[in-house]
Amino acid sequence: MGSITGTPPKLKRQLLPANFKIKHWEQLEPFYKELASRTIQSTPELEKWMADVSEMETVLNEDLGWRYIRMTCDTTNKKYIDAYTFFIETISNHVEYYTNLLNQKLIQSPFINKLNKNKYHIYVREIKNDLKLFREENIPLYTKLNTEEQKYGAISGNMSIKYKGKEITLQQAAVYLKNSDRKKREKIYLMIQKRRMSDAKKIDTLFDKILTLRQQIAANAGFKNYRDYAFKALGRFDYSINDCFNLHEAIKTEVIPLLKQMDEDRKKKLNLHTLKPWDMDVDTDNAMALHPFKNGKDLIDKSIECFNQVKPFYAQCLKVMKAMNRLDVDSRKGKAPGGYNYSLNESGVPFIFMNAAGVHRDMVTIVHEGGHAIHAFLTNKLKLDAFKNCPSEVAELASMSMELISMEHWDVFFNNPNDLRRARKEQLEKIIYILPWIAVVDKFQHWIYENKLHTVEQRRKAWLTMLKEFSSPVTNWEGQEQFRTRSWQNQMHIFDAPFYYIEYAMAQLGAIAIWKNYKHNPKKALNNYEAALKLGYTKSIPEIYAAAGIKFDFSKKNIRDLINFVKEELRKLS
Repeated sequence: MGSITGTPPKLKRQLLPANFKIKHWEQLEPFYKELASRTIQSTPELEKWMADVSEMETVLNEDLGWRYIRMTCDTTNKKYIDAYTFFIETISNHVEYYTNLLNQKLIQSPFINKLNKNKYHIYVREIKNDLKLFREENIPLYTKLNTEEQKYGAISGNMSIKYKGKEITLQQAAVYLKNSDRKKREKIYLMIQKRRMSDAKKIDTLFDKILTLRQQIAANAGFKNYRDYAFKALGRFDYSINDCFNLHEAIKTEVIPLLKQMDEDRKKKLNLHTLKPWDMDVDTDNAMALHPFKNGKDLIDKSIECFNQVKPFYAQCLKVMKAMNRLDVDSRKGKAPGGYNYSLNESGVPFIFMNAAGVHRDMVTIVHEGGHAIHAFLTNKLKLDAFKNCPSEVAELASMSMELISMEHWDVFFNNPNDLRRARKEQLEKIIYILPWIAVVDKFQHWIYENKLHTVEQRRKAWLTMLKEFSSPVTNWEGQEQFRTRSWQNQMHIFDAPFYYIEYAMAQLGAIAIWKNYKHNPKKALNNYEAALKLGYTKSIPEIYAAAGIKFDFSKKNIRDLINFVKEELRKLS
């Protein structure tokens, strides 16, 4: 795909009527029954049947996607919440049941061994894995679990504080942590943390409910804990639990020393006797916070121009999304926290959701989600919906690579050369800070599910112990310990996407390698990047990384080489 002319054509339905809209399960059931009972007498007929099953998945996923998007855009709208909940509680359970029947039908077909293995190997492997994990008694549990998981977003989305007589979201409040006035930073930091603390018990109670449901699901499937179940459910065929532990250790060994040095430098440049948590976001030269855009529209327009400088096709992707109103970027009360790109495979145009408050980090978020969007456009023509559903290790490679690649063209956002230098420096420093955070979040989740009967207090202590292990000792937390012990509650993934986080570390390291290649040979690096993304999930993760011109390698040596490259680039920006 080299260009987009106008709006991409919507997927042409072959099974469902073109005007078919999902209102209740009874509409869908006849189609599922027909798929389950259809006679298949040849390999072409099997492939046609697979395409029809894929169409059902695509239509359902897009319908659910819009319900989720509307709900997260306005968590105060009961109509949107009810529409999403209705789907989860009255449709998804039936779909799960029939999906398992259809999976069995595929695997039992005498023609499955005649399918092109090069094309369908990964897909068949995933189906077989799903069959092993399926338990009918887990269907209602998953319905309950999904409902509980969404409550975290509603709680977080309604968090706000009053500052200078104005009610602002916590994302908007965080902008003030970049203020050069230290007393103002401390004040806003304490206001944010106290607001979070007011819901800490509620979130603990919610998480205990989520834990109970997850552990029961795992037990029903024959696993001793949810961690072991989740690794299978996530389809982690290319690395093990021990590989994650080894990655934690490599990050601790290779990244923490640089993190400590950066904090020492920060403390010295700010001329502070004690470095406190509200000193971590301010510019070390006490310059005002970077403001690369005026408002949401300006952010979108500048992002399009930035992408255009990387490659015109990337800009065209965002232009199409803008024209179709698939960019909701501004932070507001009642909006769920965080950011995401939702692939809507039937219409072929994804949706970007985020909470921009006017700072540098927001600019990074839109180019990150833009990387996901480009990935969605590049996989549009793949035959099956499952081919487009990439594992996170690949999906996040697309987005994190775009963060670093686009960095070479951030002059669109920053006219002042010094501001541009600061922005690039902040981006690279963020990598050094985020890798240990990812490691501790992942290690903490291993502990949570290995210690099934833990109490809230034990959970807090375990988190604090691990957090200290993966943090620089330079920052002084005296007087703020209570905020630190509950800081795990800030990580949305723990609540609604368990174990979906270590992939960020893997993808971040891969992104550094792609960026390194881009600096050496931009055209070749982009060609490799696109070649990898166009594969969707038709190849293994190591094969996709190889197509991108990099290695799926998380050894200490490889991580050391990549971190040294970042360290040298930081030196150039100092």
